[in-house]
Amino acid sequence: MSTELLEKTSNAQDNAQDAKKRLASLIQEGQKVASLHLEKITVKGYEQVVKVTDKKSNLTAVIAIHDTALGPALGGTRIQPYSSFNDALEDALRLSKGMTYKSAISEVGFGGGKSVIIADPKTQKTPEMLLAFGAAVEKLGGSYICAEDMGCTTEDVKIIRRATRHVVGLAHSKSSGDPAPFTAWGTYRGILSAAKKIYGSDSLEGRKIAVQGLGNVGSHLVEFLFWAGADLLISDVDSAKVQKFAAKFNAKAVAPDQILKAECDILAPCAFGGIINDQTIPQFKCRAIAGCANNQLLRDAHATVLREKGILYAPDFVINAGGLLNVASELEDAGYNPAGPRYKVHHIYDTLLAIYEIAEKNRESTQTAALALADYRIKYGIGKRVIPPTYHHSAE
Repeated sequence: MSTELLEKTSNAQDNAQDAKKRLASLIQEGQKVASLHLEKITVKGYEQVVKVTDKKSNLTAVIAIHDTALGPALGGTRIQPYSSFNDALEDALRLSKGMTYKSAISEVGFGGGKSVIIADPKTQKTPEMLLAFGAAVEKLGGSYICAEDMGCTTEDVKIIRRATRHVVGLAHSKSSGDPAPFTAWGTYRGILSAAKKIYGSDSLEGRKIAVQGLGNVGSHLVEFLFWAGADLLISDVDSAKVQKFAAKFNAKAVAPDQILKAECDILAPCAFGGIINDQTIPQFKCRAIAGCANNQLLRDAHATVLREKGILYAPDFVINAGGLLNVASELEDAGYNPAGPRYKVHHIYDTLLAIYEIAEKNRESTQTAALALADYRIKYGIGKRVIPPTYHHSAE
């Protein structure tokens, strides 16, 4: 071995050791972050909203707990470079409220919560930031349980776990791991339900389906749809990824600003929320909208407009509940077993068909029908948690 190679190997080993020492030091600090500050924000209709800051790690975050009538709030941590704090706050509020209804519909015994960290996940996210955030979650004493979300990976939640046990979805044997495949399968089952309602058959052979967004969930969904025989249109801001998926799944690549206008049977929004609004609705050329993105409706009233236009809408908090069903199962007393959430996710199909029928019978939007069903369960405590969550994972 050359002297130069020996030096490079030695330097790499030294760097690895330094990184381990640095992380060990951070873990010790993570339990008590002196510079951490939690500021309560009063928001009508929400149980608790907290602004989290830590100057040392450049952390600015929002933790929003909407409702805990059925159990502790459970919801992912989104890391995005929001243009302003108010944008981040609005996103956290909308997402946490959506989690309340998603949990109620799914009967998982949890309430609605969500958190957002204002940072670019590619360039600004650091272990220090994640540990400070974990320390903030710990200060809430279990009223909020976090998980991975957009911009926050299973490796990130593993770091957060060093500062708090109130986290799910870690990548180890005692946990449920990445929830994306379960969310994607539930969305796929939801798309089948839409096809069944519209065409009388849930076969997707030859059906034209437009998928907006090839993130963690969207990527899995495209594969499921390909094997079901769907004719795929795909779009994402990552053009290289679009070309790769287009070749792999015989899909047609569509520009991001054109995908919502694409003529198709079913549109599957799998990116950001608010894409169903006054500007986009007149452009839709689809028979149904069924995707995994959260908060697809800018306002609930837009679901009524879709109904009037003859476009079937699969309420997002019903169709995308697969990930929640998966991570929630690891907190059961018996521990995680993938067969349980698989069964429940599979039956998202039946739940949506029931909601379509209720909406049709009552001459109302599917969103109204789904919200009424969730509100009923919250009001009468259907599915309420009676046994506290059991944390089976260790800080491994």
